Amino acid sequence: MTDTHGTPSEGGPDEGRQGEGRDGEKVGPVIRDKRRIDPETGERRQPEPEAAPADDTDGVADGAVADGGSGDVTAGGEMAGDTAADDLTGVADDLHPDSLLAAERLEEMRRMQAEFVNFRNRTQRERELDKGRATGAVVESLLPVLDDIHSAREHGDLTEGSPFAAIADKLEQALGRFGVERVGAVGDVFDPNVHEALMHLPAEQAQLPEGTTEMTVVQVMQPGFKVGDQVVRAARVAVADPG
Repeated sequence: MTDTHGTPSEGGPDEGRQGEGRDGEKVGPVIRDKRRIDPETGERRQPEPEAAPADDTDGVADGAVADGGSGDVTAGGEMAGDTAADDLTGVADDLHPDSLLAAERLEEMRRMQAEFVNFRNRTQRERELDKGRATGAVVESLLPVLDDIHSAREHGDLTEGSPFAAIADKLEQALGRFGVERVGAVGDVFDPNVHEALMHLPAEQAQLPEGTTEMTVVQVMQPGFKVGDQVVRAARVAVADPG
C-alpha cells in the first residue's frame, strides 16, 4: 500500500523497493554499513550521525527515537544496538590480526614442544634397547666361558682364595654392572619363560621339600642369563612334580 505521494508506506510489501518521491525523483533503497568493527583494520569504528529525512516522519511510531546509525530504532527510545556494541568491545581485540597471529604462533610452539618431548622419550627408549641388545650379544659370546665357570664351581675346582675363583668373581661382577643376571637355581618354581626342562624326575627321586605344590627345579645343568627383560639363554634344568 502506498501514500498519495507514491512512496511505499513503512511495513508494506513494497518496502525497500525503488519508488517515486514527492518531486518525482526516483527514490531507491539506501544501504548503510553499520558494522562496529572495520573488516580491513580490525579497529572499532566511531559512529557517524545519520541525516534525518526531511518531512518524512509519518512512518515513525510515537515515542520512537532515531539512532543516527549506531543501532536499531525501538519503541520507547531504547537503543538495541548499544548492548551489541558493549558485547563487541571485548571481542575487538581478539579479532585483531596481531592477536590471531600470536595465537597461531603459540599453538605452533606448543605442538613443537610436544613433538620434541615425544622424540626425546622415543630416543631414550631406543637407546636403552640398543644397549640391551649389545650387552646380550657380548654375553652370548661369553656363554662357553660362563659354562666352564659354572662347571668348575659344581666340581669344587673354584675354592675360595684360589686365583681362578677371583678371576671368575670379577668377570661376573663386571657383567652384573651391565644388568646381566644369572637365572636358574635349585628350588626355583619352574618358569617356561626362563627355564628349559631337559629332564623330568619322579617326586620320590627328587626329594622335594614338604609343602611344595608346583613343578620345581631340582637340578641345574646350565645356568641361564638375561639382560633386563631380554633372555639371552634359558636355564637348562631338571624338574620334578610334587607327589
